[in-house]
Amino acid sequence: MFGPVPSRRLGRSLGLDLVPFKTCTYDCIYCQLGRTTNRTVERGCYIPIDEALAELEQKLADKDAPDYITLSGSGEPTLDSGIGDLIPRIKGMTDLPVAVLTNGSLLWMREVQDALMEADLVLPSLDAGDEELFRYVNRPHSSISFDLMADGLATFAGRFKGRLWLEVLLLGGVTGIPAEVEKIAAAVRPIRPARVQLNTVSRPPAEEFALPVDRDELAGFLHFFSGAVEVISEDESSPPRRTQVTGTTDADILALLHRRPCTVHDVAVGLNVRTSEVAKRLHALLQQRVIRTVRRDGVLFYRA
Repeated sequence: MFGPVPSRRLGRSLGLDLVPFKTCTYDCIYCQLGRTTNRTVERGCYIPIDEALAELEQKLADKDAPDYITLSGSGEPTLDSGIGDLIPRIKGMTDLPVAVLTNGSLLWMREVQDALMEADLVLPSLDAGDEELFRYVNRPHSSISFDLMADGLATFAGRFKGRLWLEVLLLGGVTGIPAEVEKIAAAVRPIRPARVQLNTVSRPPAEEFALPVDRDELAGFLHFFSGAVEVISEDESSPPRRTQVTGTTDADILALLHRRPCTVHDVAVGLNVRTSEVAKRLHALLQQRVIRTVRRDGVLFYRA
């Protein structure tokens, strides 16, 4: 378990990490966690479900409930073969909605589709409109083609009874140009998601050449898509809801920073700790050399 994490899409999201660090089907050039160290399509049981549920039960004892329980984290969660057993057991413990944050690369597998059917919300991604840019941006496992991935998204969307929100992450000078957005929009149409969310790089990426698209430019691409479509972006305006620190530990902060680079504000909002207290703790962790800083577009991030 980690977080809750401040999420642009889900509010405060309590994360359950199902796979070891950077075990993924992709090696995306924009990934905030860096390069993939185990690129694979082999599914396996990576975590003991009973232990995960025991951790979740402890987290749920906190009266400050998150908005979602999200299966995500350090890699591609559908690589865990136990996810289909885990989701209904979580739903048996709480009324909080369960979301699955996935790159969508394995949704062509019937077993993966079946495993996600009891989720409340599935959030896959589609970052390119053809094979060439799919290979350039997502750097998928060699067995995954663009057509296989896109057809899997459409097939799953046709079966899934919950909500499906599709993220489209655009890169400056690559996919964030009208001709490429038009291709992506054409690939989105057969999927018919409940919502399309346009995004771009906002945290330090795996590759320096993964550049963001200006928010106004993102807004200019909305008309390419039909149905509900929006631009999602970082929001630094939400204050922490607690007025004092209540039991958050350095281990909680490190668990968050192991899974995403965060600003002081991110940590404060996610863990509901005063900003001044977060800044003091981050300074101490820097002195211990267990975290480091990285600056992106003038914004200071902390990472494990």
